[in-house]
Amino acid sequence: MSRELASRHFSALGSTCELLALGVGQAALERCEQRVREEEARFTRFVKDSELARLNAGDGRYVPVSPEMFAMLEAALWAYQESGGLVNAAILPALTAAGYDRPFRQGITHFGSTEPMHVPGLPEVLILDGTTRSVALAPGAALDLGGIAKGALADLLIDELGDDAVCNLGGDVRVRGNGPEGDGWHIGLCDRSAVAVRDGAVCTSGTTRRRWGQSMHHLIDPKTGMPVRTDLAEVSVITDFALRGEVYAKCAMLLGATSGLAFLESRGVRHAVVPAAGHGDGLLPAAA
Repeated sequence: MSRELASRHFSALGSTCELLALGVGQAALERCEQRVREEEARFTRFVKDSELARLNAGDGRYVPVSPEMFAMLEAALWAYQESGGLVNAAILPALTAAGYDRPFRQGITHFGSTEPMHVPGLPEVLILDGTTRSVALAPGAALDLGGIAKGALADLLIDELGDDAVCNLGGDVRVRGNGPEGDGWHIGLCDRSAVAVRDGAVCTSGTTRRRWGQSMHHLIDPKTGMPVRTDLAEVSVITDFALRGEVYAKCAMLLGATSGLAFLESRGVRHAVVPAAGHGDGLLPAAA
């Protein structure tokens, strides 16, 4: 007899979130949703008294932080190193200068600067002290943990959903189990194909949704401090963990089709891509 499928959909982390689980009641999904909302309140940059906002306002002082924040900052440093500096949480001043200074659902009030600006390397401005569990952020620096938080939280929360479940936090999808059909959970990719996954992650990054003005969007190139000019519209990757998938998909977007796909292939990562308008007549081939 098949186990009952429980599902829950909600908005959080600036995105649409989805929880699915077999053999687990709605109470478990509600607890998981509550955990997402608690971590959103911690990591948001849009609420002035959030833990991240207090850290960003630290002006170089060591600030005691929660275990959750300390772990997320460690994840941010890992993402920076793993991506060769492409995934850089220190982009917040550039993101704000581009016009993304409030939740996207509230609308962008100005089109932002089109001038390049310097984005410091994350290890240059962020110091973690594990002994005191405190953090110092250089004066003038500020962090955005949006994508990193979604990937890292999806990896954490899958454990709360049992042995056969999906945790989708705004396109960062963590999967475990055989799914309703017994061959894994069927997850859609950016090119409208799908893949069956039993234990792993599917993550999608792109520039098609959060756009404003002339060629302005939320994906900042840390080399220029401006929205990246890329010949890719979306990238989906299939990996072992959602944090890794978030980092790899964003790297491919920032690098563009030629270098980005070479980056993914060098790491043995399956992927699907959609080219940006005006770059190719159809879909670029996905890796098997």
